Amino acid sequence: MNFIKLIRFMFILFNTHFKSYRIIIFFIVLLCVFTNNKINAQVLNVDRENGQDSTKKKFLASFTASFSSDKQKNNFIEFSNSAEFDYFLKNNYFFILLNQTDIAFNGKSTIENNGFVQLRFRDNDTRFIAPDAYAQLQWNGIWGLESRTLSGINIRINCLEKNTSDLYTSLGVFYEMERWNTNLSSYAYKTELNSFVNREMFRLNAVVKFALKLGKKIDFAGVTYLQFPINGNYYKPRWIFDSNVYFEVSKNLNFVVHYDFNYDDYRPLPIDQFYYSLNLGIQIKI
Repeated sequence: MNFIKLIRFMFILFNTHFKSYRIIIFFIVLLCVFTNNKINAQVLNVDRENGQDSTKKKFLASFTASFSSDKQKNNFIEFSNSAEFDYFLKNNYFFILLNQTDIAFNGKSTIENNGFVQLRFRDNDTRFIAPDAYAQLQWNGIWGLESRTLSGINIRINCLEKNTSDLYTSLGVFYEMERWNTNLSSYAYKTELNSFVNREMFRLNAVVKFALKLGKKIDFAGVTYLQFPINGNYYKPRWIFDSNVYFEVSKNLNFVVHYDFNYDDYRPLPIDQFYYSLNLGIQIKI
């Protein structure tokens, strides 16, 4: 079942049978059996069109987590976690702390280790133009990315803000420092050379964020990034797309369908240019 068919199926089911507790229980069991809750997007829960508390809160949080353990030839253990923490200031600015981690072990071997930690400071969608400052640490052992640290600032512009939809764009610059290492235990590509690559550069960062209310209990949010190297390879931008469709079960519980992709043909190691992920998950909000 492809992404569009899956969204259409869940949309029809929630609109026609949402009040049936048997359907909700069925989905909970289905999600627990068939997915490991890897909701690893940079889409913010605070940017949704549905599910936001009408009362003003100083602090909001949402998270997903999963753990699995299987005995095959070796013990296979997998852990996945994502979280968002929002701290609101009196001047309608706020801090955002994002975290996502995926790690898996096959016996003593690490076969997956990737994630990021991000801190942002931005306007809470109250100004036409406002700064958006951020810093991030990222790693991905499968790619051989030991670490990528970056910091920068964008100018964020409110292009559309309605009750059922919004559209924001931003443009800015960030500086990133990378360390690539083929000796990482989870590196997934064969190579005859032991490579260590340190790379630093400025990038132009163009962002479009959008959200749309699809129904009383269903909404969609997405964000796309084009990150251009500010050097002789400016024509090879990194393209990232993240999206979530939320099905609200209660004030504190959502089903989430997540899709993302990452395209980059300016990587220093001989790995794939394109990666994507499609996942189902359960989100808890506080």
